[in-house]
Amino acid sequence: MSDQQPDRKRSGFKETTRVAAARDRLRDAVSGHERTESIPLNAADGRALAEEVVAPRNVPDFPRAAMDGYAVRARDTFGASGRSPEVLRRADEMAPGAAVRVHTGSEVPEGADAVVMVEHADEFGGDVEVFDAVAEGENVAPVGEDVDAGQSLYDPGHRLRPSDLGMLKSVGVREVTVYDRPRVAVIPTGEELVESDPDPGEAVETNGLTVSRFVERWGGEATYRDAVTDDEDALREAVESHLDHDVVVTTGGSSVGERDLLPEVVSEMGEILVHGVALKPGHPVALGIVDGTPVVMLPGYPVACIVNAVQFLRPALKRVGHLPLEAMPTATARLGRKIRSEPGVRSFVRVGLTDEGDEERVATPTRASGSGVLSSVALADGWVEVSEEREGIPEGETVEVANWEWSA
Repeated sequence: MSDQQPDRKRSGFKETTRVAAARDRLRDAVSGHERTESIPLNAADGRALAEEVVAPRNVPDFPRAAMDGYAVRARDTFGASGRSPEVLRRADEMAPGAAVRVHTGSEVPEGADAVVMVEHADEFGGDVEVFDAVAEGENVAPVGEDVDAGQSLYDPGHRLRPSDLGMLKSVGVREVTVYDRPRVAVIPTGEELVESDPDPGEAVETNGLTVSRFVERWGGEATYRDAVTDDEDALREAVESHLDHDVVVTTGGSSVGERDLLPEVVSEMGEILVHGVALKPGHPVALGIVDGTPVVMLPGYPVACIVNAVQFLRPALKRVGHLPLEAMPTATARLGRKIRSEPGVRSFVRVGLTDEGDEERVATPTRASGSGVLSSVALADGWVEVSEEREGIPEGETVEVANWEWSA
């Protein structure tokens, strides 16, 4: 399918681009920035590494007791049993026939090669009775059991998680070099938009707020500005003044109506990659490039805006910021009501999830149409994606419900 149609103001979208092809065009036109910074571990959660991290030391870097008990030479416990315990000398230093008290995580003294668990021994006077023989190395964590010095831990582009930070601290890393958060300018457009208390014909601006919060959740840094009116000069100035950002995203004005001026403005400033995508809701999305900066033009209807932000803005932001594009988590459910969709169009149907016993979940569409009804998204538990090859999904079929509100 082609998205390049002449005179859309009169003809509308005769042809549209499939979702995967549109994403590919945007991805191929976007490259990662090279800005980095060194930050302490406690500020690095969720950040993308810019350099390989190699362990500077072993963990543990000494033989470590894996249990509370007594450090011993294994051969001194040979034959020990409940009926015939081996009697060792309680000592502070290791020697043949000795047992040294140790605690979980403490160093095993030189000369010892095993630890008898405290519940398998009794101490009386200056002696220790051992009721269970141990093998060499038993209950001892050797040097480097967890991490070897020089071991490669993480590659560039890895998105750091809390468990990663604990690992890095354990090997002696205190700072990491990460890519700067991708900077995203969020520009709401529309002469009818107000911040609060709308008069007849006006609407409260919500798309910019929603998109800017998504940007932060996805690992970016949002610059959220006031709404711009539907005027070519004003729109041009707004886009131009934010080209120092890694991505510019606009909301509204992306279709083919008289006040939908953004695609034409961006085309004059740079290049339109896609205008019109075969998805529902929100086919009037446009994707462009101006002076090397991707411009994602989202539809003004709130539901369409969110769907397209997830499909196009999220992967663009991730690519620019060297962040992994992770799949959204899904829940399996039985479809409670038939979904209708148009062949050749990828549909995103909002659903609510309910439990009906025996751990079975049921997904019921909250609304199959109405891309301006924000509550159909805000009150939904996720969406069911219907591929271009299908003409709906019958009631009772098992479906995957994607959680688009996920933070990663």
